[in-house]
Amino acid sequence: MTSRIVAVDAVSGRIHLVRGQRVMLDADLAELYGVTTKRFNEQVKRNLERFPADFMFQLTDEEHDSLRSQIATSNADESLRSHFVTSKSARGGRRYLPYVFTEHGAIMAASVLKSPQAVEMSVFVVRAFVQLRELLASSRELADRLDDLERKLSTHDQAIAGLIDAIRRLTSVPAKPSRPIGFTADLKDRKP
Repeated sequence: MTSRIVAVDAVSGRIHLVRGQRVMLDADLAELYGVTTKRFNEQVKRNLERFPADFMFQLTDEEHDSLRSQIATSNADESLRSHFVTSKSARGGRRYLPYVFTEHGAIMAASVLKSPQAVEMSVFVVRAFVQLRELLASSRELADRLDDLERKLSTHDQAIAGLIDAIRRLTSVPAKPSRPIGFTADLKDRKP
């Protein structure tokens, strides 16, 4: 059971948010499924009818640069950074922008590879996506509860401030008019 948790956590660390979707890089899936990225992409291209746009898409230059910087800053693992070598002059590097796969695309990729390791790892990939979905749902629920609590507290704060103000007005003693010091004549009390 512990090894499954570790495997799911390792897989969930490779899930990224691109275009509002949780996706995995082709190189990460290839590594998990025990094949080279080149072989992985060959099998995907041979079965393109199984990979509609909501299962797989190719990154743009901007998305690629953004994702590369996120991974480089969040993880010092050189093997992850090597997924992003796209210079055509770099020997052995990628010559095209990477493909990314949604949860459904990752499962479909395991089915086109048909290796025992791909089938086994697809279970971990699905569990990692489900774990992230549950985590996001629980964090949304928590955020909603905090918003409700904040709204209640602000109305309570206003009510408490009003109560304190009313209590102060009720408990305050009206000030008596002060008498001036020294001798004064009340001229209005005199009758002519």
